[in-house]
Amino acid sequence: MIHLAETCERIAGTTKKLEKTAIVAAYLRARELDDAAISAVFLSGGAFPAFEERTLQVGGSLLWRVAKDVSGASENDLHAGYRKTGDLGAAVYQVLSAHEAQRQPLLRLKEVCVAFDQIAATRTANTKGEILRALFESATPLETKYILKIITGDLRIGLKESLLEEAIARAYDAPLPDIQRANMLLGDIGETLRLASEHRLADARIRLFRPVGFMLASPAADAGEAFEYFEHALVEDKYDGIRAQAHCSGSQVRIFSRTLDEVTASFPELVSTLAEMPGELILDGEIVAWRHIKEDGHAMPFSEIQKRLGRKQVTQELMAQVPVAYVIFDVMYAGSELLLQQPLSERAKILDRVFAGANRVEPRPVINAQGLLLFEPEIEPQALSGWVLRAPTLRADSAEQLEQLFAKAMARGNEGLMIKDVQSPYMPGRRGKWWLKLKRELATLDVVVTRTEFGNGKRAHVLSDYTFAVRKGEELVNIGKAYTGLTDAEIAEMTQWFFAHTLTDYGHVREVEPKIVLEVAFNAVMRSDRHDSGYALRFPRIVRIRTDKPVAEINTVNDVEAIYRRQHGRS
Repeated sequence: MIHLAETCERIAGTTKKLEKTAIVAAYLRARELDDAAISAVFLSGGAFPAFEERTLQVGGSLLWRVAKDVSGASENDLHAGYRKTGDLGAAVYQVLSAHEAQRQPLLRLKEVCVAFDQIAATRTANTKGEILRALFESATPLETKYILKIITGDLRIGLKESLLEEAIARAYDAPLPDIQRANMLLGDIGETLRLASEHRLADARIRLFRPVGFMLASPAADAGEAFEYFEHALVEDKYDGIRAQAHCSGSQVRIFSRTLDEVTASFPELVSTLAEMPGELILDGEIVAWRHIKEDGHAMPFSEIQKRLGRKQVTQELMAQVPVAYVIFDVMYAGSELLLQQPLSERAKILDRVFAGANRVEPRPVINAQGLLLFEPEIEPQALSGWVLRAPTLRADSAEQLEQLFAKAMARGNEGLMIKDVQSPYMPGRRGKWWLKLKRELATLDVVVTRTEFGNGKRAHVLSDYTFAVRKGEELVNIGKAYTGLTDAEIAEMTQWFFAHTLTDYGHVREVEPKIVLEVAFNAVMRSDRHDSGYALRFPRIVRIRTDKPVAEINTVNDVEAIYRRQHGRS
């Protein structure tokens, strides 16, 4: 374990990508195959391979308690170390290095794996704590630092998985595209390393029911920019729902979110419909809250579908209250064939054939001249939820056509448009210019900062996370939290101001004088019990600091209510 920890220190010590890659490649070549495979998983920032559903389920409070016990540090010393570094592993390392006699580095990587297996297998916090304590007591301070980082899933050494793939290619003299393909199919960087060492990367096969990374889209400022990248575009509405990947094989269906977590239990009514799809499939689409009134079907705001998330059991009442549809716009695997390298135009034809061969799916929607989604024939009234729909697609050959389609998408209550190159392959986990997203902010609000927090990583020393409020009469009520949008220089300046205008210092968090006005943008307004205002903003981000606006002129809860009502189609 000490060799891995020392290697991590060397990786963290350089900002040069080529040097990081060379360090990892040299380390892997020098290790036995089993240790190299374990190291690859740990260097990817996790305790287990990506495809595994196991988690350590170790909470921050338990980690903090065990780290405090093992280090012998006082609560204040550990807090000070964390404040200085923004990282529990680094804080514990500082304390141990200062107070503990150097321990012989005898801990093996396989022993760490065994401990992680034991922690994942037990449900009781006390037992987890005992295993952690024994692990830390057999580790050197540097080993403890990186074991903690692996447990928290955040190495912070500047090693992205793409660089790790490059290092494996270099260590075992394998083509990088083959490494990338195998890792994507297997979801296991350790197994990918093994295949590379044995020159068997071509043997990698996709694992049905183990999620694959989603292809991502880049933002486009306007319709004109979109057509700078390609001449002919396939255009779809951008829905305000949950990106979802469905794996189907007969009666067996599993659904995964964008974070690759399984969400099947949140949408049980989709399973029976997807089970009727022909053959083995991996589908890509969006789960949306869906309303159907007579012939008009349309997606509802994200705040509706959010009611379905995190439920251990979804009742018939909730399914009726928040009906859903799975709007499918791509296919990654069909008929035992991996389709990632097929152009989008061909994948679209295959998806059409999949729907044509389905035993039971809801009618395919079409867009009429007024921009409404229509169903033919009319869906029976009792079919309230669990629809599986083929995403309506159109072609656009000019920026002017795209603007017209954008206006209609916004009129339907959707976020905007997805604009896709008809020749694009499907690139899991990649964000390029093949897929673009065009949307406009719902609105902006002027708010005042009421609380600040220290950030993480390079922002561990500055107050970069801002909780903000709107007015409710003479009272200020919180409505959200943002940490993006300002420059490093602005954050540094604001940090000094907040230090000088702190009302209460809780350590990591500070209540501050409510005088700094921000303009924030957001995607949607949602009902929420989390904030005193009764609302929350989806994806808030700071547009600018409003030095020109006094707190007396910030927006009110009534303004927020008006936006919420417009968002839901009510005046």
